[in-house]
Amino acid sequence: MTQTPAPIVNQRLDLWLLHARFGRSRSICAKIATGGQVRINRQRVTKAHAQVHVGDILTLPAPDRKTVMVIRVVGCAERRQSAPLAQLLYEIVPETV
Repeated sequence: MTQTPAPIVNQRLDLWLLHARFGRSRSICAKIATGGQVRINRQRVTKAHAQVHVGDILTLPAPDRKTVMVIRVVGCAERRQSAPLAQLLYEIVPETV
């Protein structure tokens, strides 16, 4: 009898950023994580091995590097996949006024 693997509920920050396609390589994602630009649940992160859990709120620089984006972690992946599947790992939290 084969067992289905348990779903991943936490993951290293650099791996999660790579799987969610916020960087092209793991080293680039590690630089983003160690640069002090990422916050997990309002706590500044300076370690690439910080754990990201499903339900966490991440604040990180937007692609234009002038603004920030706030996202909620919806899932974790075992490996990097296509862009449409990577977008299922997070949801963008809308701004509230």
